[in-house]
Amino acid sequence: MFGPVNSVLSLVFWLLSIAAFLLSVWALVHAIRIPSRAFQAAGKQTKQLWLIILGFATLFTFAAAVNYLGMGMGLPNIFTIAAVIAAGIYLADVKPAVTEYRGGGNAGPYGPW
Repeated sequence: MFGPVNSVLSLVFWLLSIAAFLLSVWALVHAIRIPSRAFQAAGKQTKQLWLIILGFATLFTFAAAVNYLGMGMGLPNIFTIAAVIAAGIYLADVKPAVTEYRGGGNAGPYGPW
């Protein structure tokens, strides 16, 4: 009786775990590419602290994602939820603030080209 429902719910949780992992990877890659001085200029925490936080976030979300293949730490737990929140805070608050300080690029007198 619970077989099909269990498999659908397992699939939904696995897809959510994959999405959380991709969110964490996106935040980590962005933080790696931004120079350290951009974090200071934007008045945010240091780049090193964000790299540590996002590194652990990526680790925990990866562990949650591979759980559904039989190799994880268990159901998404408090660490996975905290990891998603940390990556979300970075992408919603820190990323827009530090992106404007990103150096380089092809900027002309009327903006990037």
